[in-house]
Amino acid sequence: MYPAWISGSVFFLFGLIFGSFLNVCIYRLPRRLSVVSPRSACPGCNEPIAAFDNIPVLSWVMLDGRCRHCHARISPRYVIVELLCGLLFLLCLLLAGPSVYAVKGCVLCFLLLGLIFTDAETHLLPDALTLPGLGVALILSFFAVVPGPASYFFPIFYPTRYGFLQIGLRSLTNSLLGAAVGSGALYAVGWLYLKLRKVDGMGLGDVKLMAMVGAFLGPALTLFVLCSSSLLGGIYGIFVLISVLRSRLIRYRARSRTQASSRAWQSAQTALRGLEIPFGVFLGFMSILTWFFGAQMIRAYLDLLLIAD
Repeated sequence: MYPAWISGSVFFLFGLIFGSFLNVCIYRLPRRLSVVSPRSACPGCNEPIAAFDNIPVLSWVMLDGRCRHCHARISPRYVIVELLCGLLFLLCLLLAGPSVYAVKGCVLCFLLLGLIFTDAETHLLPDALTLPGLGVALILSFFAVVPGPASYFFPIFYPTRYGFLQIGLRSLTNSLLGAAVGSGALYAVGWLYLKLRKVDGMGLGDVKLMAMVGAFLGPALTLFVLCSSSLLGGIYGIFVLISVLRSRLIRYRARSRTQASSRAWQSAQTALRGLEIPFGVFLGFMSILTWFFGAQMIRAYLDLLLIAD
């Protein structure tokens, strides 16, 4: 009914608006503040932000990333989140068309963006995003089919006037299976780590995040998210270890060449002992990629295995 550029513009603008609200959530939810009131204010001078200074992206650019009153720096995270949210909303439309699947993708990207940036800044994954997200995913599963093995349990018999209900129940089952797989796998890993190391290695926030992701994606894609994000997190951990070890090695070699390597290794181990890797960042990032390109990535991986054989 409308030219494609109009639909794309609407989705992109809505993404910018929701991204602006998401910045409020990222700042306030970890601090247990209301996201409704009071009005947004500058963290430096507490001066309320005027409506004309609260336009997504444009206001940040016009103010050169500074508060109009105290000229304190405004984090570029604000404009980054707004732009990413707008682009992801637009990508949902381009890949799914004007459909309930596009809306479902927008909801998932909105929630995951908020969780990624919140975890990166505070190492927290607020229940105010994960638990409502889980509920919304279960509701949407009736209208946007979630892939999974439930077709083996609930075959659809045609012709029947209740075909839609059967499809919805099958999709809901896949959604519940995905939530169980995602949360159960991470909870089991955290429980095993606690028993072996006597310290918490996995927060319940990650478990709730994967329950939400599983409800959106279904069990098969959820397993892919778990495996790929674990690999990505492991690579990040190795990179951090090498970076710290290199800096310690340079320091000890500058002081003395005797046993520099062993001393640098011991120092790096001590420095990294209390390091918390924000695993939610990797889970969220891979969940977004999987929503858009999960089937293609799995197919490419299987093709590589066939070539290797």
